[in-house]
Amino acid sequence: MLTKTQKRLWKYVEEGNFSKLKSHLRKHQDLVVNFSQGKRRRSPLHLACHLGDDAAVRLLLKHGADVLRANRKGDTALHVAVNRALARGRTAYDDLVVPLRKSCPEAMNASNMAGVTPQELLNGFKHSEFQPSRPGPSVRPHGDMEKDWMEKLFGECEDEFYETFGVYDADDWMTVDDDEEDYGDWAERIRREYFSKKHAEAQRLASSSFSGKKKREKSKREEEEQSYKELHARLQKEHEEYLSRAARKEEETRQSKKRHYEQMCSDTFHSEGGAKLLTYDDIPWPTPRGTVEEMVDIMLHGVDRKDAVAFRKALRKQQTLWHPDKFAQRCEARLDGKDKKRIIDTVTALSQQLNKLSQSLKS
Repeated sequence: MLTKTQKRLWKYVEEGNFSKLKSHLRKHQDLVVNFSQGKRRRSPLHLACHLGDDAAVRLLLKHGADVLRANRKGDTALHVAVNRALARGRTAYDDLVVPLRKSCPEAMNASNMAGVTPQELLNGFKHSEFQPSRPGPSVRPHGDMEKDWMEKLFGECEDEFYETFGVYDADDWMTVDDDEEDYGDWAERIRREYFSKKHAEAQRLASSSFSGKKKREKSKREEEEQSYKELHARLQKEHEEYLSRAARKEEETRQSKKRHYEQMCSDTFHSEGGAKLLTYDDIPWPTPRGTVEEMVDIMLHGVDRKDAVAFRKALRKQQTLWHPDKFAQRCEARLDGKDKKRIIDTVTALSQQLNKLSQSLKS
């Protein structure tokens, strides 16, 4: 079970907060830094190597961090550092591997559960950048020199502050309570509360926006449904008007055919005749290109079939007009020889259809 100071140490390493980590270790000189955390059983030194925090690595080594301590897979911190160097290059090698190797040279030959040592990892990666560099003057960029100088100056200020005021930490009138909230904890708590409120506000706005979006979508659906209903009603009305116009047009066509048929019958059957021979097209068929049923329909168009007396009278008139014998008496002498058979066959079929209709009325 980790103590509160160990948990805080882990937190500072994990956050990369070097100044707080350094102050924490100075404040707790007897703090044990060799402990394991989480399912991976990593130590703070493992974590610092994994994050590539060379400053934390050197500080932990200074306070007794065990380089040979293994995690759940048997890897030491040097295994982790070598793997990071292989992935990141020479800088990671110099920052992590070199200080660990100097602190514990035998760790280069420590095997993990797979039987691999850090030295074997380096040997397996044939790259010149990890070979020992030749001695010679090293030139560091101006930015790095200035950074080192600022860190050194900051460290000396901290040392001076600790040496001047830190000696009173053990006095009774200046007792340090581990449970007391320091500035860092207070700032962290304020930060969490701020972001918690921001998150709650964002959720409220998102919920309100979602609710408004649902209302807009519902209103849009209702408008679309209303528009669809109006369109459907308009199309239905237009369709009904079209059917009405079509029915009127059909009625006008039938009436026109009926008038033309009656006029042709009068001209053909009731005239005194002449020398002109009658071809098939000269016969007053109700529909010259139609069927026998269509011809009968035109003949009887306009007669109310519910009025049995009137309908039978109109039907008998057409039967008399198209009876084959009656037709032969009126027109046979005038028929063109090439169309005569066709004309007689059509007249016979037409007479049979009229007789059939008459028989259906009697039954």
